Amino acid sequence: MAKKRTSVLLIYTGGTIGMIQDVHTGELKPFDFNSLSRQIPELAKFDIDLSTISFRKPIDSSNMQQEIWIELAGIIKQNYHKHDGFVILHGSDTMSFTASALSFMLENLAKPVVLTGSQLPIGIIRTDGKENLITAIEIAGAREKGKPVVTEVCIYFEYKLYRGNRTFKYNSSHFDAFRSPNYPTLAEAGVKINYNRAAFLPRPAKQLVVHSSLDNNIVVLKLFPGINKQITTSVLNTPGIKAIVLETFGAGNATTQSWFIGQLRKAISDDVIILNITQCHEGKVIQGMYETSSALKKIGVIGGADLTFESAITKLMFLLGTGKTTKEIKKLLSSNLRGELSP
Repeated sequence: MAKKRTSVLLIYTGGTIGMIQDVHTGELKPFDFNSLSRQIPELAKFDIDLSTISFRKPIDSSNMQQEIWIELAGIIKQNYHKHDGFVILHGSDTMSFTASALSFMLENLAKPVVLTGSQLPIGIIRTDGKENLITAIEIAGAREKGKPVVTEVCIYFEYKLYRGNRTFKYNSSHFDAFRSPNYPTLAEAGVKINYNRAAFLPRPAKQLVVHSSLDNNIVVLKLFPGINKQITTSVLNTPGIKAIVLETFGAGNATTQSWFIGQLRKAISDDVIILNITQCHEGKVIQGMYETSSALKKIGVIGGADLTFESAITKLMFLLGTGKTTKEIKKLLSSNLRGELSP
């Protein structure tokens, strides 16, 4: 009996990777993904059945919205039992937001969802897009004993596979665009792809559940020395807000001025959730470690530990969209749901 070929679905949303240069005008334009094998003939060497879905109108990732995350999750849900893995081609600017959002929306994911893109268009001679795409497809199709090797939402970029909800875009001018300082890489591609299996999420035992409700009634307050009382008060009293991401200094520290703590306390009493994350890219929030964070802990600010900004925003959107109570959401914010938090 012939061995069943692995099937991977390639989803093109837009972004630099899907552009080619018009030989006559020099302009960059999206290429036809139905002719993908002509652009990248190396794909024909894979023992993988490759299918493609392309957004009717490719979008720049700066225009990414929650509706598109819901559409992506829906595409994966509709095709989940038809394919062994998924590759999403996406602009790099907001890729970490999309990867984080999908990680929360795809509960009990048991197949790889690999996001990738490039810093140079695939039609440019020196593009990084070909290698990124080829290896992302190989990872999405990798199986052992009939089961996928990877079972989570990841980002593959410049020879490294990262847990998606642990990443942020670090560089806009080099090929190594992403970093994951608080969690090790899941794999590195050299002569062979070396998987760091100890860093993988456990394989889920339950069926996939796709969440399609997100609530974006969130504001961000980034602290800086000399922050203005009037503007801070205005932000904290924005009509309709349900949650605030508070970007603090160091291990979660903030000014202890009475007006500032008083405004946070008022917001919390109005049933607004405040999540404390650090402005530092490495390390974590430890509320109560210093006097300047003890006051936050006492009034009910939730410590975000080592959540990235991208993960903090999308986790809040996801939890607010579940319709759970404020008390339940606060508990879940401190819980590790998809590998986004360190123990």
